[in-house]
Amino acid sequence: MQQGTTAVLTAPLDAHPVEGRVSIPPRMAVRAQLGWLAVGLVVLAAVTVASLAIGARALTPETVLAALTNPDSNNGDQLVVLSRIPRTVAGLAVGAALALAGAAMQGMTRNPLADPGILGINAGAALAVVGGMFLLGANSVGSYLWFAFPGAAAAAVLVYTVASLGGSGATVAKLALAGAAVSAGCGSFLNALLVGRADSLELFRSWQVGALAGKSWDSITAVLPFMGAGMVLILLRAPLFNALALGDDVARSLGSRPGRGRAVAGIGVVLLCGSATALAGPVAFIGLVIPHVVRALVGGNYAWLLPLSMVLGPALLLGADVLGRVVLPPSEVPAGIICALVGAPVFLYLIRHGKKVAL
Repeated sequence: MQQGTTAVLTAPLDAHPVEGRVSIPPRMAVRAQLGWLAVGLVVLAAVTVASLAIGARALTPETVLAALTNPDSNNGDQLVVLSRIPRTVAGLAVGAALALAGAAMQGMTRNPLADPGILGINAGAALAVVGGMFLLGANSVGSYLWFAFPGAAAAAVLVYTVASLGGSGATVAKLALAGAAVSAGCGSFLNALLVGRADSLELFRSWQVGALAGKSWDSITAVLPFMGAGMVLILLRAPLFNALALGDDVARSLGSRPGRGRAVAGIGVVLLCGSATALAGPVAFIGLVIPHVVRALVGGNYAWLLPLSMVLGPALLLGADVLGRVVLPPSEVPAGIICALVGAPVFLYLIRHGKKVAL
C-alpha cells in the first residue's frame, strides 16, 4: 500500500478523509446510518417495481401490485408482470452478490480498486463456464456452477500470485494490472472457444455481457444456496475487515487471525462471484462502484457497509436493466453494458485519485 494512504487507513472506522470535518457523535452517526439504510431500501423497492412494470409492454404500479397480491390468470397484464418476476429476482440476487463480494475484496486486500471484474475473478469463472459448455457439454446453470467456482478461485490465486512478484508485494497498481492481464488472457481463450460455434454464438454473446433476460426459476434456485452461504461467510467477517483496515499487526493484537479470516472470506467471494457469473454472466463494476458509494454515505464501518452494499448493489443492476430496456426500443441493451458505462469512469477516477480514497 502506498505511503499516501497510510494515514487514511489508520483513521477511525467511521472517519472520512476530509480535513476539518467535525466528528459525529456515535448516536447521531447510527441515526444517519439507519436513515441511509432506509433510503436504500426505498430506492430498491422503487427499482424493483420499475423492473416489473417497464418493458416492451409498460404497466402501471397498480397492475404490478394486483399481480403480486391477487394474481388473475385471465388478466394479460398481470401475466406479463408474473413473467418478469424471475428476471427481477435474478437481478436482486446477482446485484447483492457482486456488491458484497466487491466490498469484501476491498476489505481483505485494503485495495480501493478491488472488484470481481477488475481483478479477473469474473473472467476466470466465465472462461471455465464456457469451457464446460463446449468441452464437457454443460447445459444448465446448475452445471455451470461447478465450473464457475474453480475458475473464479484459480483466477483469484493467479492474480494475487502475479501481483506479489517483486519486492513491493501486491500493491494496488500491480493487482489492477495483473487483473487486467488475466482478464485479457481469459477473454482470448474464451473467444478461441467460440470460433466455429456460429449456431450458439448469439446465446453466449448475450450471456457474456451480463444479461438478466430469460432467467428461469430453475436457474435461480440452483445458485441461491451457494449465494446464501457466501453471503453468510462475508457478513460474519465484518469485525475482521474493520480490524484489517488498521493493519495486520493491529488486527492480531485485537484477537483476529488475518490469514485464516482472509481464507474464509475468500471462499465466500468465490461462492458469490461463481454463482453470479453462472447465472448472469460476467457483470463488471458493481463490486467497485457500490462499496465506494456506501462509504461516502455511512463511513468505513463494515457492520454498515456490507448490508447497505447488498441493498444498493441490486438497485444499480436492476436500474441498469430497466434503462437497457428503454434506451434502444424495440431492442434491449444488456444490463452488464449499462453497468460498464457507469463503472468505467468511476474506475478511471479511482486510479487518478487513488491516494485520496479511504478504506
